[in-house]
Amino acid sequence: MAKRLREAAPWADSPGSPASSLDDGCLMHIFSFLSPIPDRYNTALVCHRWRYLACHPRLWLRVERPLRNVTEPGVYTTLAAAVSAARPGDTILIAAGSTYLACNIQIKKPLCIIGGGELPDDTILTCSRGSENALEFLSTCKIANLTIKAELGCCLLHRSGKLTIEECLLQCEENPLDYLSFPIVSTAIEFNSLSSLKEQGHGLTVVRTRIEGGAKAIRTNGTLALQHVRAIYARSSVFFWFEVGET
Repeated sequence: MAKRLREAAPWADSPGSPASSLDDGCLMHIFSFLSPIPDRYNTALVCHRWRYLACHPRLWLRVERPLRNVTEPGVYTTLAAAVSAARPGDTILIAAGSTYLACNIQIKKPLCIIGGGELPDDTILTCSRGSENALEFLSTCKIANLTIKAELGCCLLHRSGKLTIEECLLQCEENPLDYLSFPIVSTAIEFNSLSSLKEQGHGLTVVRTRIEGGAKAIRTNGTLALQHVRAIYARSSVFFWFEVGET
C-alpha cells in the first residue's frame, strides 16, 4: 500500500516537494480535514513523517498492543483508557489483529470509534459474561468497522444522543435468554412535544451491519433507521425480527 501511494504521489515525501516544505503544524491541520478511514489512514502510509503527523493524538487516539514497554502519546492498551482520555469530537482508532475487552464502558461525550482493519473481523471487542453491555452510549457517537461479541447481555446499549453503527458485526449467544440477550438495545425516546429535547435529538441508525444471535436483533423505544442490515438467527434461515416502539 505504501509503495503504491508513493508511486501515485512521488512528490509527497520528496525533500524538494512543496508538501515537504510545509511545517508540521500546517501539515497536521491539512490532515485534520481528511476522513479518518480511509483517507487519513492511507496518508499515514506515505512516509515516516506523514505517519507521525497523521496519527498524532491531536487528530485521533489509538488503541493497540504495545510491541515493547514504551509509552507513546495518544496510544492506549485498552479502549476504556482511550475513552477516558478522549476529548469531545475525538476519533479513536483500534488497531487490527487483536481482541480487546470491552465491558460496561460508558461513553458520555461525542466520539467516533473505528476498527483499523480492512474488515470488521480484523478488530474484535468482547464483552465477558456478567457484564450488562460492551459499550453504553449517552452522547451522539459513531462506531464503524468493528466486531463486537457479547457472551451474555447486549453488545451496544444506547441511552441518549444519535448513535450510528456502520459496517459492523454484532454477535450474541445463539440460544439466549429472551430478556437478557440483544445485540442492540436503545432506550432513548424522541419527545416531539418538548422542543429542547427535540433539538438535542435521539435516534439509532444501523448501516451495512450484520447481526447474529440474540433474542431479537434490536430492541428500541425510539427512532430507528436501517440500511442494508442482515440479521441471522439460524444456519438454515435468514430473517429480520425487530422490536420497534416508535417509527
